[in-house]
Amino acid sequence: MIIEVKNLKKSFNGIVAVNDISFSVERGEIFAFLGPNGAGKTTTIKMLTTLLEPTSGDIYINGFDSKEKQDEARKSFAIVFQDSSLDDELTAYENMEFHGVLYSVSRKILKKRIEELLRFVGLWDRREEFVKNFSGGMKRRLEVARGFIHLPKILFLDEPTLGLDPQTRNHIWDYIIKLNREKKMTIFFTTHYMEEADRISDKVAIIDKGVIVALGNPSNLREKTKTSSLDEAFLALTGKDMREEEVKAIDRMRIRRKVHRR
Repeated sequence: MIIEVKNLKKSFNGIVAVNDISFSVERGEIFAFLGPNGAGKTTTIKMLTTLLEPTSGDIYINGFDSKEKQDEARKSFAIVFQDSSLDDELTAYENMEFHGVLYSVSRKILKKRIEELLRFVGLWDRREEFVKNFSGGMKRRLEVARGFIHLPKILFLDEPTLGLDPQTRNHIWDYIIKLNREKKMTIFFTTHYMEEADRISDKVAIIDKGVIVALGNPSNLREKTKTSSLDEAFLALTGKDMREEEVKAIDRMRIRRKVHRR
């Protein structure tokens, strides 16, 4: 197993966000980690990637205890989070180059890989432009390309195609599947696009209210819930009620619209 999680728990000021979860991911597997807003997905990924310390439990990444061998664990993966971590004051090429140097990719390989990846996401002709001038979609494409730069053993993707058009989403997933097959790269991702998870994942875990409520391949989950799609299976397992986080987000949007109208 390339990822092993045992009795993982995280509390914030007495509020349990992740409640005693255990699961494992096989080397070379495409693993979808799904759940409603506020279910504990991002908190779990932050613990898996050593950005957040667990309250209790154990995490092993590529055979390394993430608490005892943090540096070794970090060298095994790359992360693409929802929020951009690009440097707006650098060009697209410089962002890629800096990341490659950070992960000790040789100069000869780095130059070739940067061109390949920027061409893949359609940004090669914009390589000398500052990222601060990029649209949200362009930044997202650059962020995804940067995650591939050192060909990690594990790629963590938190909503990687958020805000992208269907054509770009499909293009990126096709490349991820290619890397998975050719390089045996393990993919651990979250998404709200259920058709993505249904189409490409080998295994799916659904977390709700900090607890894993289902684990299996998409067909297993459809069979278990007697539904015809992963979208329907997801709703059957987590319910159809709008979550508090979603309501707050909609209220904030309405407030902004009222302000703009004034």
